[in-house]
Amino acid sequence: MAERSQSYRTRAVILRRRNYSDADRILTVFTPRMGKRMLIAKGSRKTTSRQAGHLELFSHANLQVARARTWDIITESATVESFLQLRNDLDRIGRAAYVCELVDAFTAEEDDFEPVWELLLLCLRELDGTSGDTTKWDMLLRWFELQLLRMMGFQPKLFACLGCGDDLLPVENFLQLDAGGVFCPSCGRSARGAEPINVATLRILRHLSRNQWESLRGLRIGLATALAAESVLQRYLVTILERRLKSTDFVYRLRQFPAEEASSGEPATPSAASRVNRRPLDPGNSNSEGDR
Repeated sequence: MAERSQSYRTRAVILRRRNYSDADRILTVFTPRMGKRMLIAKGSRKTTSRQAGHLELFSHANLQVARARTWDIITESATVESFLQLRNDLDRIGRAAYVCELVDAFTAEEDDFEPVWELLLLCLRELDGTSGDTTKWDMLLRWFELQLLRMMGFQPKLFACLGCGDDLLPVENFLQLDAGGVFCPSCGRSARGAEPINVATLRILRHLSRNQWESLRGLRIGLATALAAESVLQRYLVTILERRLKSTDFVYRLRQFPAEEASSGEPATPSAASRVNRRPLDPGNSNSEGDR
């Protein structure tokens, strides 16, 4: 029987990190072949460490790792993609943190799931490379949420009625988050806990769920529909995970205040327009309405 190698090389995206001991860090990373793993970077908090710059949050790195009893040890690291533009913009940082936290929440250690790896990298590259359009980034997040839900087996049922199985028509239907989908009007009126979902909101959710991002880059929808779709997905994620992600609060604060003021520490006095465009992620808000 072949003896297992004492070291291995892997690419990884840094999802999360925390200080450990006097100079070490524990990293939660996501890899293409081994899924999520926890690794230790010894001495990476020292000013003389040559590894520290390659192990920043959201970085895509190439790692040499030695097997160990508790946490495998990172012995070498090299940056593949640093996402520098992303790091210089709080709006991008907030959304990247959300994407990484969502992957962390849905995956277990050492689950081999390469499609999630590809999805994660695509989103980080889009956040790093596209122009400063928060509307487009938020649309990217909605697409990401639906694709991740599909990959993990939690895709909401948006095309056929959960009750009778008939195709959903372009009328006001009924959403039931605990059931994971939508009822037609006939079944929905008697479904406990179901709430109306209008045509525009259901249409955009369906469109995002069945298309690749390349065909959605130029998509523009009304603010009310965008907020309604966001509310549905945020509350559905809370239903599945049984908790609210911490990074949603960071995005909430960024929407309240312009990013440049948040980063400078100056008190923000947002205009009426910025208040509208930076409305919060709110999993508890079930009253948003789509465009009519």
